[in-house]
Amino acid sequence: MKKKLFALLLATTLVVSLAGCGKKNETPTNPGTEATNTPATTEAPAEVEDVTLKVWAPENQIKDGTMDSMTKSFQALHPEWNITFTVETQGEDTLKDEILKDVTAAGDVFFFANDQLNELINAGAIARLGGSTEEMVKTTMSQEVVNTVTKDDAIYGIPFTHNTFFMYYDKSLLTADDIKSVESIMAKETADNVYNFCFDSAGGWKLGAWYYGAGLTIYGESQTDFAAGANWNNETGVAVTNYLIDLINNPKTAFADDVSLSELTADHRIGAWFDGSWNYNLYKDALGDDLGVAVIPTFNPDGKDYQLKGFYGSKAIGVNSQAAFPAVAVAFAAYLGSEEMQVQRFEETGQVPTNLTAGESEAVQADEVAKVIVEEANTASVMQPTSAEFSSRYWANAGAIATEIKSGDLNKDNVKEKLDTFVGTLAVE
Repeated sequence: MKKKLFALLLATTLVVSLAGCGKKNETPTNPGTEATNTPATTEAPAEVEDVTLKVWAPENQIKDGTMDSMTKSFQALHPEWNITFTVETQGEDTLKDEILKDVTAAGDVFFFANDQLNELINAGAIARLGGSTEEMVKTTMSQEVVNTVTKDDAIYGIPFTHNTFFMYYDKSLLTADDIKSVESIMAKETADNVYNFCFDSAGGWKLGAWYYGAGLTIYGESQTDFAAGANWNNETGVAVTNYLIDLINNPKTAFADDVSLSELTADHRIGAWFDGSWNYNLYKDALGDDLGVAVIPTFNPDGKDYQLKGFYGSKAIGVNSQAAFPAVAVAFAAYLGSEEMQVQRFEETGQVPTNLTAGESEAVQADEVAKVIVEEANTASVMQPTSAEFSSRYWANAGAIATEIKSGDLNKDNVKEKLDTFVGTLAVE
């Protein structure tokens, strides 16, 4: 199946074309030479091209041999290339910062979080995909997923897993009913040394769920109405922030920056927390059958119940615009993002496939995390903004909201003032 799929891929692709594609072994016919007098020639075997390919991949793709397996199976499918792979560890979350230091020294193929897309495009660091690679993305994934790697109708990446978070909980401490709302989580009676909830801002990534959940926006509903600015400093925003002040300062709330979740889970000392699928195995090893997963809950900051809405995006595979062997780089990126490799990655690392057919496989359908991610994407998420204006302003300032609440610098006496300042940092001139 692999051979058929990727023979087709290479036959119909790529964004880039190989130079010198003419048939090297044809014997030209001289004018006036009789064909009957010309001895038959046998076409020589195709030459094997020596190529190098540097891959930047996150640790969870490397440590258990997943990337090593995929490089070997790709090489086996392509005897026309003698590939020297160099695989280096590079997290998706910091990819942009590292590649922009020196595009020429970066990975030819890399894994990235889709919210970095605009800055990679603006810097000329990521290649536009086309041909059958683009077609693969458009026809094997949902439109919502395709949108995460699209700009101006062009495709720049191959999504391979959903990038969002959901709720984990300890079934020995909380029931399925308890975890439906933050209020019921916090109301549960637990031992003195047990935290009911762990609050994690994640530099603003998880913090946004509270404000977006209450209907607040940055740059309007379109996320690109820069003249609209942010409205987090209105009455609702003040109520949400006051709610977070009470929650973070509650002695039954653990603050993620101050604790070790792995230790708390192993000791059954944390009721509920938010995290992504990439850490599922860590918590499963610690809690076994006591581990529960669910869509993030509702909360009530002003007398109304709001559904928290986490940022939704994708993790994707991109190709360096200055890759030394672009055709090979695109082919390998497409291979890494293919249905078969998404299934393998799910089986080995627990990352839920974006490929629709892979998502319908028996293994994925039987997986509780996959079900929760799909449900959350439909009911409790908002597309993570990807504009350069958002990225350059929000991430540099949002994290301070939680840390200043924790330190006391942001309190109920200065909420409006602090939110006014935050909203001011998001203004686009």
